[in-house]
Amino acid sequence: QVLLVQSGGGLVQAGGSLRLSCAASGSIFSINRMGWYRQAPGKQRELVASITSGGSTNYADSVKVRFTISRDSAKNTVYLQMNSLKPEDIAVYYCNARITNGSGYTGDYWGQGTQVTVSS
Repeated sequence: QVLLVQSGGGLVQAGGSLRLSCAASGSIFSINRMGWYRQAPGKQRELVASITSGGSTNYADSVKVRFTISRDSAKNTVYLQMNSLKPEDIAVYYCNARITNGSGYTGDYWGQGTQVTVSS
């Protein structure tokens, strides 16, 4: 079994910063891509940022420059540093990872989600 457990998030004033973490555990053979998605009320889930095992990153245009994704492969953990937060960043944030487990199965796994709220 593979689990993704998120931490971080919460309430911050506009212009402030938050850091999200997501740790993968369980029967893991390898982790390929890791990323963060978000879903605002009434909207579809969207990709915020992703990072490959080689360290290549990809960002949504709306968060470029403000957000930074990173990963600690030794800890199977991905981070999202969010700076200059805006009210439009309000959403539930989910981490995602493409993992090959100990049985050889490769699939996408999701964290439990964490609320990010930005007050104006």
